[in-house]
Amino acid sequence: MPIRVKVKLLGVFRGLTDIDQLSAEAKHLNVRSVIRLLIDSASKSDRAMLIDPELNDPRPNALLLLNGREISILRGLETEVNDGDELVIIPIVHGG
Repeated sequence: MPIRVKVKLLGVFRGLTDIDQLSAEAKHLNVRSVIRLLIDSASKSDRAMLIDPELNDPRPNALLLLNGREISILRGLETEVNDGDELVIIPIVHGG
């Protein structure tokens, strides 16, 4: 049975992909896997907006909330995602 995850991209991330729900055939799914599925559907330039190319990690560019809780207080990118969960991705604006 597939795991369905609702995905909300906010701010500048909104146009990265048309996906608002992911479905994956997997026994176990984590936040890292959901992000990977998202960026696989995005263009190369859009991927760089979401994933820091040096760290291969979205966290320098985004705040990730799973069911309203920031993933760093859970298990980070390894946080397990269950059927019906909601992942919200909010851009972090850097300035200088």
